[in-house]
Amino acid sequence: MTTASDPSLDAIMSERRQLINLAYRLLGSLADAEDVVQETYTRWYAMSRRQQEAIESPGAWLTRVAGRVCLDLLGSARARRERYVGEWIPEPLPGRTEWAGDDPADRVTLDESVNMAFLVVLESMTPAERVAFVLHDVFRYPFAEVAEIVGRTPAACRKLASSARHRIDAARTSVTPTARQAGIVREFKQAWEAKDIEALIALLDPDAVGVADGGGVVSAVLRPVEGADRLARFAIEIGVRAPSMTLLERTVNGRPGLVAQRDGVIVMVVAFDVAGDRIKRLWAVRNPDKLHPWTAA
Repeated sequence: MTTASDPSLDAIMSERRQLINLAYRLLGSLADAEDVVQETYTRWYAMSRRQQEAIESPGAWLTRVAGRVCLDLLGSARARRERYVGEWIPEPLPGRTEWAGDDPADRVTLDESVNMAFLVVLESMTPAERVAFVLHDVFRYPFAEVAEIVGRTPAACRKLASSARHRIDAARTSVTPTARQAGIVREFKQAWEAKDIEALIALLDPDAVGVADGGGVVSAVLRPVEGADRLARFAIEIGVRAPSMTLLERTVNGRPGLVAQRDGVIVMVVAFDVAGDRIKRLWAVRNPDKLHPWTAA
């Protein structure tokens, strides 16, 4: 009988965090990533012990299955997001010390491949491009293995990854040191709290874009707000409508960001894309279904 101390079980379960990390980057949703990992393990335990023992590398097998499940979900996600109310933003993740859950295996490693700007570009890719790029460029899987998951030749997967890489490069902004990013976000917070529209405009790139995601569950602007002046005025309007809102500096997807609380409950998470000394883009997630890592007890 298999027990928790069974070395083979330990080896299988030790892959959980890797699978969560992979699925989150592919899907932009921690909830969906957890479903993918559960489905992957369900398929593993549906096999007989003999079938399991015949698999030379269980970790590679689990990754292939998770990758294929994600590929299928990405295909159906496009149709779901066409029906989504307003803009769809990837699920924001807290820093290590702010994670509301207790299981470290569910925590995503926060690096450049999960910052919000990166994930938003991934959303513009075809499912095959996204899977090929993330598996090869982020997780360093050889194209021969990527081909098994995507169902195309290694040469085709190389082209998919190259196309995705060009999209990433085209959208990439100049790298601002983290400390400077944090300072700019802090200045934005202070200007927002003071309802200082001139200070807000000065911190925003003239072509800055703000996107909100309420998912039809809570109120949120349905289209991107473009331009520093409009975005600053919109931020002021939010502050006027919610005078009891408290802003806190937090790490969001590995970068400096803000969270908004009302009555001690987090109701919004804001991620920023800072280029030089200006904010180029910000993403405000209000959909409570996407805030569980911040709010779940």
